[in-house]
Amino acid sequence: MKFVNGKRVTPANGEDSQLSAKFRNPFMHELRLTALQKVKIAVMTVTLFPVRLLFAAFMMLLAWPFAFVATVGLSEDAVEPLSWWRWLVDLALKAIMRAMWFSGGFHWVRVKGRPALPSEAPILTLAPHSSYFDAIPVTMTMASIVMKAESKDIPVWGTLIKFIRPVFVSRSDQDSRRKTVEEIKRRAFSAGEWPQIMIFPEGTCTNRSCLIAFKPGAFIPGVPVQPVVLRYPNEVVRTESLSETPPFSTSQILWLTLCQLHNSIEIEYLPTYTPSEVEKRDPALFASNVRRIMAKALHLPIIDYSFEDCQLAMAKGPLCLPSHTCLLEFSRLVRRLGLKVGVTDQILQEESGRARRLCGGKISLESFAKYVNLPVTETLQDVFALFEEHGQMDVREYVIALSVVCRPFRHLDTIQLAFRMFEAEEDGAIVEDELAVILKTALGVADLTACDVFRAVDTEDKGKITCGMYLDVHLCLHPPSLVASCNRRPS
Repeated sequence: MKFVNGKRVTPANGEDSQLSAKFRNPFMHELRLTALQKVKIAVMTVTLFPVRLLFAAFMMLLAWPFAFVATVGLSEDAVEPLSWWRWLVDLALKAIMRAMWFSGGFHWVRVKGRPALPSEAPILTLAPHSSYFDAIPVTMTMASIVMKAESKDIPVWGTLIKFIRPVFVSRSDQDSRRKTVEEIKRRAFSAGEWPQIMIFPEGTCTNRSCLIAFKPGAFIPGVPVQPVVLRYPNEVVRTESLSETPPFSTSQILWLTLCQLHNSIEIEYLPTYTPSEVEKRDPALFASNVRRIMAKALHLPIIDYSFEDCQLAMAKGPLCLPSHTCLLEFSRLVRRLGLKVGVTDQILQEESGRARRLCGGKISLESFAKYVNLPVTETLQDVFALFEEHGQMDVREYVIALSVVCRPFRHLDTIQLAFRMFEAEEDGAIVEDELAVILKTALGVADLTACDVFRAVDTEDKGKITCGMYLDVHLCLHPPSLVASCNRRPS
């Protein structure tokens, strides 16, 4: 069941209906601590936490000279035979890293299954990805990973990273994605000469409540992969690191984890998956089938949210979404229908103009299908159900939601777009009910809160407000510097 505008909505898609009955935003982590747990954390903060932090830092510094010596003269484009002294350095670094994790409370690491040899499975796919503690299997195997090129310039850390021969991705290079895929393919077809590559195909962190859509990068080479699933069976889970997600930041997650007396992790190596000829030609199918096997092993549902949906969930400022927002579901559905592809500001302006010309008239499912130029399918019915009321919908709400999911960091543009669709021609104003529709669709704001917002803007009690009046109040509550940062898409 999905709750939209105070109503229950049951999706037509059977698989999704299993998830939406107990929907949980996979990009948000809510942790509620009891009074006793808070006391324990307070005690650990002044006793165990500083000791663990200092010891972990010491282990990192101790590892640096070993990694530095091993990387001197090492080529980034070719792999040399493993000499005896580099083999000893590899063992030393694994021991040092294991000591570092031990100091952080990971006293035992349970490993299930048999790790495949590089010649058997050049690529390892790990999920779910929820934390920087997912680096534990990387340090245990010293497998290569895919990471930002900027990381190699970080003091100490950059030297340690170079030792595992990662595939670097450059944000400044427009052709970086193609080069990364080519490098992964080159190493995958090296017949085991290169170290295995560990890839987190989800591409972002989640709260481990499900497996989101896998990116195709690990599956494009069409070589056998070994799925690896991670579990953190802690009494109080404090290892999620969801990109500065409220209520906790990355540094706070580190603090809470180190304050826990014991942290558990379980790494399970599943049987190697060899793709069929059809899967080799279709990386998306290959990725989907591997994800299904991993989800079954984890006893988790699968849901087609993606990294782009993560950006929507992480949007800061006044457009910060509630943890159970239906906009994530809307984003997933319109992406499946192809309605998000190539959406620009100009297209959104054209869509708003078409919606405005309907003058607030409600349309049926069949009319909505004609509006978006698509046939009536189960997925389209699910989109329609998000806005439907008494068998009809206001297409302006659809345009507002589309603007939010396509421009999650530009909330003011969405509000202005919405005002233009609802405002009266004679004075460019809207009434309270119309503001309630705008705020409910864009932000999930309740009717009562929208009423308070309207009264705060309508200081002269005229019963109507303009976009300019709303923005004046908005700028008083949110300084221009914050507004600019909220409207700026991250690099």
